[in-house]
Amino acid sequence: MTATADAEAAANELTPLADYLGSVLRRLRALPPLDLDLTQAYGNVLAEDVVAPHLFPAFDQASVDGYAARWEDISGGSRGQGYVPAPSGTPGGRSIRLNVVGDLGAASWRPVRLTPGSCFSVAAGAPLPIGADVVVPVEWTDQGMAAVEIFRAPNRGYGVRRAGEELPAGTLLARAGTYVSPALVAVFAATGIGHVVVRPSPRVVVVATGDELVDVGRGSQPGQVVDTNSHALTAAAAEAGALAYRVGICDDDPEALRGLLEDQTLRADLIITTGGTGTGPGDMVRRILSRREGGRAGPVAFTEVALYPGTALGFGTVGAEEVPVVCLPGEPGAAMIGFEVLARPVIQLLAGAEPVFRPGVRAHLLETISSPVGLREFRPAHVAERRGGGYTVQPLSGGPFTLSGLAEANGLLVLGERVTTAAAGSTVDVLLLDRRR
Repeated sequence: MTATADAEAAANELTPLADYLGSVLRRLRALPPLDLDLTQAYGNVLAEDVVAPHLFPAFDQASVDGYAARWEDISGGSRGQGYVPAPSGTPGGRSIRLNVVGDLGAASWRPVRLTPGSCFSVAAGAPLPIGADVVVPVEWTDQGMAAVEIFRAPNRGYGVRRAGEELPAGTLLARAGTYVSPALVAVFAATGIGHVVVRPSPRVVVVATGDELVDVGRGSQPGQVVDTNSHALTAAAAEAGALAYRVGICDDDPEALRGLLEDQTLRADLIITTGGTGTGPGDMVRRILSRREGGRAGPVAFTEVALYPGTALGFGTVGAEEVPVVCLPGEPGAAMIGFEVLARPVIQLLAGAEPVFRPGVRAHLLETISSPVGLREFRPAHVAERRGGGYTVQPLSGGPFTLSGLAEANGLLVLGERVTTAAAGSTVDVLLLDRRR
């Protein structure tokens, strides 16, 4: 057999990534819903549809500072669209003069009524007097107090917000599965909602394993590796919307690992481990969590997945509460890609978010690249919108194992299991990453 044929034969023994993800996600359910005070709801996902109990605005009100008046009193027979000059705006013309019969602020509550030839001074947000159908901006007047001279007449309805014109009572404000944003919090508050039912943000615990690991703040030495993964994965979990906790480094000690995981089940909705997923003598996570006991399989199944980089992934549950656990490789690039393809969708599903996968686009490839046969590759890339529409994608140097490439990337170029070469000019799939820059 040729080297290519050998590679294809080996790849055929791997589990396709789509099949593996489907089998994992089907085992999970979103976390039970909670009724939260509105101030605590931001960042969570709605578990129920939310309907406006009250209309917004709740009453007719002024939207600008000015003078609430009757349009027929100030129009002076003006014609045309937009803001038109009153008669004083033309040579030899005259301004409109109205009596100011009172002041209304946002805290005013007594109903008042306009009579012909009069107006009220109003602040933005103040209730409109009965009969008012226009608010003249302050800057279009002489800002008089007992009487006001109006130099320009706005269209009828200018500066007026009618009750319920934005959101009538009974309006569907958001559907279940919607992320609660700051703007949505404002909408809920404005329509009289004080509590919403949401899926809680998953509590995610991240554990790095390995005798060789040392904490950050120093350089690596022979026999020592700085713990990159637990810091990066904790940040990635937080970016995905989780309440993320880093518990640090666990040595390759079976009892210590069992005890640590058992302790963390008390505060975790998901545990992520990194390192020890291979089949070597030092791969303690796999040896401990996949060990058969009493004729039963271990709590975590480790699967060789058709994924590049990093094929060995683990998933199962631990502890009496059967807390889900995701086991990622120890190599930093493989751990980060493993998080994207497995751990992040798990977090999204637990949170009740829809969809669970990152958005993707089809993009025009700017450079010819090769990919391992039989593996679905995720490669850091830079995606840009084309001026005439569509996207271009530039693979970043070094491939998926370079941390600098992952740091620069705003997308992950995805090459399927059957793709060995993607030519410049071809169209490829790209996952879009969150990048606040």
